[in-house]
Amino acid sequence: MKIAVTGSTGTVGSQVVGLLAASAGNEVVALARRPEAVAAALGARGPDARVPDAQSPVTAVYADYDDLASLRAALVGVDTLVFVSGDGEAARMLVQHGNVVRAAADSGVGHVVYLSGVDADLASPFCYAFTNGYTEGLLAASGCGFSFARASLFTEFFAAFLRPALVSGELRVPAGDGRVSPVSRADVGRCLAALAVLPPSGRHHDLTGPRALSLEGVAEELTRVAGRPVRYTDVEPRVLVEDLARDGEDPWWTYAYGSMFASVRQDRWSAVSTEVRRLTGRVPLGVADVVGLVA
Repeated sequence: MKIAVTGSTGTVGSQVVGLLAASAGNEVVALARRPEAVAAALGARGPDARVPDAQSPVTAVYADYDDLASLRAALVGVDTLVFVSGDGEAARMLVQHGNVVRAAADSGVGHVVYLSGVDADLASPFCYAFTNGYTEGLLAASGCGFSFARASLFTEFFAAFLRPALVSGELRVPAGDGRVSPVSRADVGRCLAALAVLPPSGRHHDLTGPRALSLEGVAEELTRVAGRPVRYTDVEPRVLVEDLARDGEDPWWTYAYGSMFASVRQDRWSAVSTEVRRLTGRVPLGVADVVGLVA
């Protein structure tokens, strides 16, 4: 099959490209705004990756989410597209994702594997939940076959709040009694690669960690990593905003983090599934496993 991957210079996209390139019989097209950066991104991936060379089945091709014509040209002859959702301001992402879906449909792509989120709900307070739900709707109506990889919160993304707690001994976030089942980027990348070589499922696949934890439970995991007590303090949402502003966080990301924790408070991220193991044959990494690696 000819399989294209968006975001191929990013953490997840480059992993998917490397995994697919390591499987015999795949012709992999790495889509990027800077195709010249694909080789370096793959080289940083470690043993799962293959760096494009004369013998490699990876071809780096220019494609820009903002440039519909470039997307159409890049997807000509592609059987399957692994669509790694973008990030940044949600309004711009809606336009960009619309361009990708339109280009896939216009180019006759038979299967789109879309990286979505467990909380893909237009009614959620989380800004990216709306983006993911809207994009899933576009794909369902596009005529392309699809598989929705709904990932839980990335453990590494969540770790932005966990690492300071290892030092301070206090996890200060406005999560209430909500539970989360964080999943590692590595597990998600392996699932995307697995779905890419399967027929379209026409449904969503929840990709989660091994269990759902309250934030008190997360603090207990951090205690194991730190070797000393870490406690969870449920703060008011405004306190998170104040803390982030004081640390110099970008206003957009301050809003994104705040809306994320609003969705956690509503217990929208507590689903636990066996899809990671079913698709990859591996038990998903837990919070302590990942935080111990990135701390």
